[in-house]
Formats: sequence, C-alpha cells, structure tokens
Amino acid sequence: MIVELKCVERPGNVHKKQLLTYLRLTDMKLGYLLSFGEALIKNGIARTVNGLLE
Repeated sequence: MIVELKCVERPGNVHKKQLLTYLRLTDMKLGYLLSFGEALIKNGIARTVNGLLE
C-alpha cells in the first residue's frame, strides 16, 4: 500500500493519476491520497486501486 500525503486545497485528477502511476511502477494494488488542505480530513481522503476498471 502506498500513502501519498499532500497539502493542497483541492486534490485534482493530476494527483490521483500520479498515485496510480506510483502503484503501477511498484506493482502494488492499493493507494491512498491524503490531503491536509481540506477543512475536514474525511473530504481529503481518496482511495485508488491499481487494475480496477473505472
């Protein structure tokens, strides 16, 4: 599992794609993007799964 920490107001698609690239390069399946720039931490958590069809 990869956990990527950010401090941005709104995590964009570029941050999610960056995490997915890390997952693919390391051949891992699960990753979390945690952004501490949100007012509520629960709004700053994004889960990404490698190999999952969207």
